[in-house]
Amino acid sequence: MSPVLWIAAGLLVLRLLAEALLAALNRAEVRRHADKAPPAVAAIMDAATYRKSVAYTLERSRFGQLSEIFDVGVLLLVLIGGILPAMFNIVVSWGAADAVWTRVLFILIAGILLSIPGLPFDWWSQFRLEQKYGFNKSTTGLWVSDKLKGLFVMCLLGFPLLWVILSLVEWVGHYWWLWGFGVMFSFQILMMVLYPKLILPLFNKLTPLPEGELRDRLLALGDRTGFQAKTIEVMDGSKRSGHSNAFFTGFGRFRRIVLFDTLINQLSSEELEAVLAHEIGHYRRGHIPKMIAVSAVLMLAGFWFISWLAQSNWFNPAFGFPLGELAPSLLLFGLLSGVVTFWLSPLGNYFSRKYEYEADAFARDAMGNPTAILGALHKLAQKNLTNLTPHPWFSAFYYSHPTMIERERALLTVP
Repeated sequence: MSPVLWIAAGLLVLRLLAEALLAALNRAEVRRHADKAPPAVAAIMDAATYRKSVAYTLERSRFGQLSEIFDVGVLLLVLIGGILPAMFNIVVSWGAADAVWTRVLFILIAGILLSIPGLPFDWWSQFRLEQKYGFNKSTTGLWVSDKLKGLFVMCLLGFPLLWVILSLVEWVGHYWWLWGFGVMFSFQILMMVLYPKLILPLFNKLTPLPEGELRDRLLALGDRTGFQAKTIEVMDGSKRSGHSNAFFTGFGRFRRIVLFDTLINQLSSEELEAVLAHEIGHYRRGHIPKMIAVSAVLMLAGFWFISWLAQSNWFNPAFGFPLGELAPSLLLFGLLSGVVTFWLSPLGNYFSRKYEYEADAFARDAMGNPTAILGALHKLAQKNLTNLTPHPWFSAFYYSHPTMIERERALLTVP
């Protein structure tokens, strides 16, 4: 093993140890309050629901840690065992020496094969853990169908996209990474429009929200908050899970509001209006373009870094790949970038939580008081068995939203 490979393995193990420590701290914090909920939590959940949420949180944590250990073990075995360079040599031999399509095929095959060992954990999570707590609504046939459809979409979109990116080296030379960023960023923007039209319907059925009091309320909310959406649609999320959500997709005249059917069944009309007001708050406060801009900067930096790694005489050879080959550098960057981004997640979550506070405040102001948004948040916490007593370090690393207690405190603070 080269020093670079040792360092990569060490960083993977270090992240795994940090995740284990955070999970242990979180479980200890949950157990500390297991027998008696803090007063603020007791006001949100009844005793039976709270006990169930504690059990769900602890079981998910233990299972998640086991799954993470397995995933890291598989990745280390693949990296250390020389499996990827052996696969690369076999796949590129199927075409001409400089054929781009074989490099693309290598990335796709490697990605597919690396996802296979984790499938039993995915199945167990869906059909044992989620089933135990009443969340799973899926069937084995639907689960298999989702995996096959996801594979189809990945290959259908991934092959031409990767082919263009890898071909840029020959087309434009040294500054391919600038053009690669342009291609990928344009693709992401395009998918914001096309995803709800072409991809989402492959997995879920979207139907217009029927005429009635709820639709009138939501459209009136859009009018008075300056948010004109093309349509309001209901997604059949209940065919897979009891968890609920709401979101909007697209931009400009392509905006669509999407509500899970589970959300409609769980909340009152006023509470649904408050949830939508929260989502509109993200739009009105400019959070979407800000996040797109940050994503663009990080993507540009990532493409430059991949270009630098591919040309560095210490990177590809350390993992058994030829110097200057872009495809292995792309794959390795995707597999190993988490050892860096994990440590930066508290910073990203800080800004994400800041945006959530702002969207909550917008919803409160749009509704005239915090009652409706608080009622919605309380019900969602109950229905989703949310962990209401996380450890602060754990929430800093993993929570893109403030905790329920933090959101409630902020909503009740007089502006």
